[in-house]
Amino acid sequence: MAHVDERTARRVAEEARETAWRLPSFGKQLFLGDFRLDLIHPHPRADEEARGKGEEFLARLREFCETKVDPQTIEREARIPDDVIKGLKALGAFGMKIPEEYGGLGLSQVYYNKALMLAGSTHSALGALLSAHQSIGVPQPVKLFGTDRQKRTFLPRCVNEISAFLLTEPDVGSDPARLRTTAVPDGDEYVIDGVKLWTTNGVVADLLVVMARVPESEGHRGGITAFVVEANSEGITVENRNAFMGLRGIENGVTRFHQVRVPAANRVGKEGQGLKIALTTLNTGRLSLPAMCAGAAKWCTMIAREWSKERVQWGRPVGEHEAVSAKISFIAATAYALEAMVDLSSALADDERNDIRIEAALAKLYASEMACRVADELVQIRGGRGYETAESLAARGERGVPVEQLLRDLRINRIFEGSSEIMRLLIAREAVDTHLSVAGDIIDPDADLKAKAKAVGRAGGFYSTWFPTLLAGAGQRPGSYAEFGPLARHLRYVERSSRKLARSVFYAAGRWQGGLERRQGFLGRMVDIGAELFAMSAVCVRAKADDRPEAYELAEAFCAQARVRIGELFDRLWHNTDALDGRLARKVMDGRYTWMEEGVLDPSIPGPWIAEPEPGPSRRKNVRHTVA
Repeated sequence: MAHVDERTARRVAEEARETAWRLPSFGKQLFLGDFRLDLIHPHPRADEEARGKGEEFLARLREFCETKVDPQTIEREARIPDDVIKGLKALGAFGMKIPEEYGGLGLSQVYYNKALMLAGSTHSALGALLSAHQSIGVPQPVKLFGTDRQKRTFLPRCVNEISAFLLTEPDVGSDPARLRTTAVPDGDEYVIDGVKLWTTNGVVADLLVVMARVPESEGHRGGITAFVVEANSEGITVENRNAFMGLRGIENGVTRFHQVRVPAANRVGKEGQGLKIALTTLNTGRLSLPAMCAGAAKWCTMIAREWSKERVQWGRPVGEHEAVSAKISFIAATAYALEAMVDLSSALADDERNDIRIEAALAKLYASEMACRVADELVQIRGGRGYETAESLAARGERGVPVEQLLRDLRINRIFEGSSEIMRLLIAREAVDTHLSVAGDIIDPDADLKAKAKAVGRAGGFYSTWFPTLLAGAGQRPGSYAEFGPLARHLRYVERSSRKLARSVFYAAGRWQGGLERRQGFLGRMVDIGAELFAMSAVCVRAKADDRPEAYELAEAFCAQARVRIGELFDRLWHNTDALDGRLARKVMDGRYTWMEEGVLDPSIPGPWIAEPEPGPSRRKNVRHTVA
């Protein structure tokens, strides 16, 4: 494919965005300095029927995971046993998100995420299997964008079959403008050619959602388009089953399409809508990862509690030493916060009265980052036993606690479904959407003078009324949010900080104008502040709903810790080494410091002693293992 310049890449990404804000958004208003607590409080609750159905399934899933799943077998053999997959199908676990009219369980988003939390705590590969199938695989895009025929055809199958989502390619990650896989129209069919990489579930899937580029031609608008493809179609070959640092048992591979014929009836949505379908699917689909991160943090709290009380050093349990107690406090408070964020975002998704694209993205970013920190602190608390494998611990007679495995498994969540760096840019784009709507033409190099003049007038009207609202608010009134008791002061802090953040964005836009989009360090810290403020809000609302002293204690600790982090982030908005880092990085890439690299060997360079690796186990008959 021809080289794609930066402007074209940005245009493709921008066209895929959902530009309208038809429903209110707590996250959007938070970045505008408007703390809309009424949008999340009182905490949304599912009705009795949804709770009953969800709790009944969780009980059955828990019993199955406790009695039928050996997580160490998955870890040791790097595959989920066939009987486990059959058991999950019999439970209905592959149809949790599929409506009952199509044979699924029709669980709410809240209980779907609770189920993923439970399955993922058994072994991370179980959570990945179920999530990739339902959060981004065939069920979600077909449910949202499919025709009635497609829903009747594919959704019942997805209750008992596995699906996968194929977007990424060897040379295409977060830049979809460079997508190379093509789908050429041929009568009432499309012919797909290309290669897809990191296809979670792709090695064992029965159905695939494939993103391919349709060439523009007479009668075809072209563009990136979504298709449902039978995985056993002639011309599809799984060329490798990939192995990773963690998530042993995940069925992830490289899939090649050679002249694969797909009925036009299997196209989801219109031509050119593929990226929009993918992004819309991810609006709620992203909540599955923070759910499993929250489950991991809860598990870390349990292990930290047990070990810190049991292990005695210098005459006292290690948890009583200040250096360790700080870690325990961070782990427990963060676990409560992550679950609060996930439950609130999921409840808002079920409620369907709010636009949650920012909330879901913040939850994904924040939970994936914080869960890694939580697991790392648990490894430190456990010491050598945190670094030792569960199998090794058990072999010498100790309890096989898989702490090092959890750290390895969690690391991918900062990359899955949008890396943390891309998530920050995505959220930043949504956060400044209002500013671009009213003043974007002023800095747009493609806008003509007439458009720029209109933008100046529009911006003047907006900012003359908006900016004064950032100068004072409820956060400065001592009695505000009194119903939250001891947590009221933290909500006042959130309100004040929300206005401060909005002012900071305004100042940055005035200082850098069109160059703001390149200030990724500033934008990233801006988003991180928003994530902390959202987490504090969710925690306070959750503690109020839980209405028990223990919840208020956890919320108090989390908010106090978050305020320290927020203070540091605000300071680093303007005092940082971003410019210096950029200059040094360019010099590193130019080879200025290669002399510093001398004295080491590169083990990735093959030598004559390296044998061809044995292929990993797979269930698919058409897997052709290759060595890169």
